[in-house]
Amino acid sequence: MRRLRTDYIDLFQLHGFDALTPIEETLRALDDLVRAGKIRYVGCSNFSGWHLMKSLAVSEKYGLARHVAHQAYYSLIGRSFEWELMPLGLDQKVGTLVWSPLGWARLTGKIRRGQPRPSVSRINDPAVQGPAVDDDYLYRVVDALEIVAKDVGKTVPQVAINWLLRRPTVSSVIIGARTEDQLKQNLGAVGWSLSDQQIAQLDEASAVPLTYPYFHQRGFAERNPAPV
Repeated sequence: MRRLRTDYIDLFQLHGFDALTPIEETLRALDDLVRAGKIRYVGCSNFSGWHLMKSLAVSEKYGLARHVAHQAYYSLIGRSFEWELMPLGLDQKVGTLVWSPLGWARLTGKIRRGQPRPSVSRINDPAVQGPAVDDDYLYRVVDALEIVAKDVGKTVPQVAINWLLRRPTVSSVIIGARTEDQLKQNLGAVGWSLSDQQIAQLDEASAVPLTYPYFHQRGFAERNPAPV
């Protein structure tokens, strides 16, 4: 905190779930920091649904500071967040801070059907390129993004980020700009909104088959409605 030149941290997040330390111990330590005024709010990152729900239950049981935010991966080419974590966030009022909103540089507009990939890009670094994405699926999503981008007079990454900002539980996105121009481009994703028709167009292009038990639950939509 001395290095940051601050007396407190607004939001302190656990980067990952610690299965070797009792949840009660972790949350008690965070609660002590909140009570001491060192941090204002606590959050987590990359938790599974049961990790987050168990943590919230322990906080409620013992009257400890609870996670108010979940930093999670979510993008137009990574929508599994919607299956478990989004409904949990809605039910428990936990906001989402999205990391890698452009899917490891795949949705920057530089990767397009029939064109060589850029020589300078995060996608070329095996250490940070994220999970594999099928080329046909990626191009289908990028094609839809390009159509919508032309309709609204914006860029592909601006549309991809704006789509995220319209999703339930999403409080903000964490952009990873490498240059000043990229930062300005990403900031252009706010101050306007996609139409419901355009969102539906992107939803359809990026849809993927659900795994169990989510496909089964969709068969009972009247009792278990999808969050989006």
